[in-house]
Amino acid sequence: MKILVINGPNINFLGIREKSVYGTQDYDYLLKMIGEKGEQEGISIEVFQSNHEGAIIDRIQDAYFDGTDGIVINPGAYTHYSYAIRDALASIQMPKVEIHISDITKREEFRKISVTAPACDKQIYGHGLNGYLEAIDSILAKLG
Repeated sequence: MKILVINGPNINFLGIREKSVYGTQDYDYLLKMIGEKGEQEGISIEVFQSNHEGAIIDRIQDAYFDGTDGIVINPGAYTHYSYAIRDALASIQMPKVEIHISDITKREEFRKISVTAPACDKQIYGHGLNGYLEAIDSILAKLG
């Protein structure tokens, strides 16, 4: 089984940017945590990060062909306005979970709107980095 974790803009700056919002753990810590989850579950988990909208869309489309069984996505700021990423997610039929580290419902007004969530099966927010593990568990449960 293969799960793809996609991280959008600025997620690679974990531990550097807005520590009061996103915590002090860095991106390498997140990668290690996800890698350990894959080993624990006996599954392949690929992590992809890009600050570029087109690259994220290309990776979503590639997932259709490469044996990916489910997608966890943190679109970052693209969450709030990228109908192109939304359309790419909607075009493929596999379990998809949108993840946000912070509680987007308690932040700026624009962050409360997700144009990408309707193309996903579930949205998890406000659980810190553990939300990624919850998203992986959700996909595993959906796949049975």
